[in-house]
Amino acid sequence: MKSEKITRSSRSGVRRRYDDACAAAHALDLVGERWALLVMRELMTGPKRFSDLRTGLPGISANVLTQRLGGLEAAGVLVRRELPPPAAARVYELTEWGYESEPIFQALGRWAVRSPSHDPSLPFSSASLVLSLRTMFDPQSAGELEARIGFRIGAETYLARVSAGTLDIAAGPVDGADVLLTGAARAVAAAIYGGQALEALEAEGALSIHGDRALAARFATLFPLPSKIGSA
Repeated sequence: MKSEKITRSSRSGVRRRYDDACAAAHALDLVGERWALLVMRELMTGPKRFSDLRTGLPGISANVLTQRLGGLEAAGVLVRRELPPPAAARVYELTEWGYESEPIFQALGRWAVRSPSHDPSLPFSSASLVLSLRTMFDPQSAGELEARIGFRIGAETYLARVSAGTLDIAAGPVDGADVLLTGAARAVAAAIYGGQALEALEAEGALSIHGDRALAARFATLFPLPSKIGSA
C-alpha cells in the first residue's frame, strides 16, 4: 500500500521528499527535480527570459521549464521580475542565495569530467562554457599574465579578465578586449578543451578571431582537464 501511495503522489505532481534531516537530502528536496540544476546553471551568468532558458536547454519542454521555475522560486532560489521599458520583458534571476550554489556546480564539474563516458560533443550552452572556464582555470598556468579576452556567442557577449593568477568572466560589453573570439560555445570549448587548433576552427568557419592571436592561443592553455578515472 505504501508504494501505491508514492506512485499516486508522483503522478499527481506532488513532489516526493526524502524526510531526512541530512542537509544534503534537503538540498535534493530543493533542487533535485530533473532539469532544476540545469535551470540554475543557465541563470548563473545573469538574468534570462523564458525563451533564453529554452535556447540554453534545448531538451526541456515549456511545461517542465514552467514547473521548475515555479519550484525554484518557491524555494527561494530565484525570483522573477519585469524589466523596465524599452525592454519590458519578464526575466528570471537567481537570488543571492541562489548564486551561492556556484561552488556546487564547480565541484560536480571537476568530478564528472573524469568520467570516461562524459561526451563533450553534446550541446553546450554559453552558460556551460562560462562556468567551465571558472571551474577549470589554472592559476599556475596563467602566471603573471594580464589579459582581457572577449567572447561573442550568438547574441551574448562575455569579457574574461586574467590578472595576478585569477580569472573573472561575466556577461557584458567586450569593448577594450585584447582579443575577441566569435562562434558557438562548442567551438570555443573545442579549442580550449578539445585541443583543436584555432586556425583549423577558423578554416572551418566555426570560430573567428580578432586581435592578439598569440594571446588567444595562450588563453586556451589555461584550463587543463583532470585525468580520467582508471588512466595511468
